[in-house]
Amino acid sequence: MTVDKGVIGLKEIDIRELGFRIGNAEDRDAGTGVTVIICEDGAVPGVDVRGGAPGTRETDLIDSREMVEKVHSVVLAGGSAFGLDASSGVMRFLEEKGIGFDTGVVKVPIVTSAVLFDLAYRSAVKRPDLAMGYEACLNAYPGNYEDGSRGAGTGATVGKVMGPQNAMKSGIGSAAYEVGSVRLGAIVAVNAFGSVYDDGKLMAGPRVAGFPVSTEDLMIRGMEAKFRGNTTIGCILTNAKLTKSQANKLATMGQDGFARAIRPVHTMVDGDTLFVMANGSEETDLSFLGTLAAKAVEKAIVEAVRKADNLGDDILTCSQVNSVKLKHGLDTF
Repeated sequence: MTVDKGVIGLKEIDIRELGFRIGNAEDRDAGTGVTVIICEDGAVPGVDVRGGAPGTRETDLIDSREMVEKVHSVVLAGGSAFGLDASSGVMRFLEEKGIGFDTGVVKVPIVTSAVLFDLAYRSAVKRPDLAMGYEACLNAYPGNYEDGSRGAGTGATVGKVMGPQNAMKSGIGSAAYEVGSVRLGAIVAVNAFGSVYDDGKLMAGPRVAGFPVSTEDLMIRGMEAKFRGNTTIGCILTNAKLTKSQANKLATMGQDGFARAIRPVHTMVDGDTLFVMANGSEETDLSFLGTLAAKAVEKAIVEAVRKADNLGDDILTCSQVNSVKLKHGLDTF
């Protein structure tokens, strides 16, 4: 890591400055979508799957014991297990561009993915598919990625211990930092069972009398985790030079950001999954990088909730709840 004059400073940057191509595609009427992250030359992957109900594709090859050293895309999608179909569209797009693992007879794009459950939000029959995955790839090239209720976060909600009707709207968020010559960012689609916190302050959760409350408190009082349509999924991006073993450890450390911002997290009704894509040559300390990753993941989760859009229904956003609080002279978040 190169740092001018021995002074380390933390600088916030845009996630699009990390050199990856990021694109969203969605069906807002159906309340679902796809976010694709592409690295044409391949990136060293890592993954950490913590939730009790994950939906993933090609995560076994990320194990450090396996042959393939790089992936070309990480796909985050709604649609539960049906949404894994979106990866086929990403594979088709990458194959057309000649991107993939060279087998000698054909280049095979290495595409790994994770899905969240948004089927209870709007439509259970319109899900991300090959066409939507391909569209997300097309949208990755203009560089117009945006946070909010877009892409994989289109149908995302949080705080569902009292059922989806009492949840709050969420989306997909990002955060990125630069320290010296090291850059790291995170993109997270937040569809958590639990409540979301910003620096310890409750932002979003199940609504009682119109306002969010602590999921933990409700569960401690005896409410069971019955609703199974959840899961937070994301990816850490960095220009650090990592092995697969190191990238996997970075994913594990990055999950601390989940635990800081979501309570409870990694439950049996979540499929929480966090990927890593490392595409650079910057040598740096892994403990430092993990600290930065947890910070970026935590902020990305907060941004996913803060920038969520109301799609014309009764599932309120953070900003809508804040407006009601202001009218009643209550503290906002």
